[in-house]
Amino acid sequence: MIEVFKTNVTHPLQASLLIDRIHNAFKEYTANFDLEDCDHILRIVCLSGSIHSEYLINFLKEFGCIAEILPDDDQLEEHALLQRELASR
Repeated sequence: MIEVFKTNVTHPLQASLLIDRIHNAFKEYTANFDLEDCDHILRIVCLSGSIHSEYLINFLKEFGCIAEILPDDDQLEEHALLQRELASR
């Protein structure tokens, strides 16, 4: 499973420290940042189960970081279809 988060992390040193802390706290997760992306992406991969996004978001808050789940393309398309359907009623 893969989950992608938008964050407020902008410094490489901060990202590196957070990755170490994530790996220590969530042994089954592999984390990496893409700070060049406009959303300062945090990507979490878990091959052995599901990702507990709420726990991770709260964990990052403890270090003064903001993170929110970025919806994937399928979720965005479903949302757009729902909005169009509601608008046509």
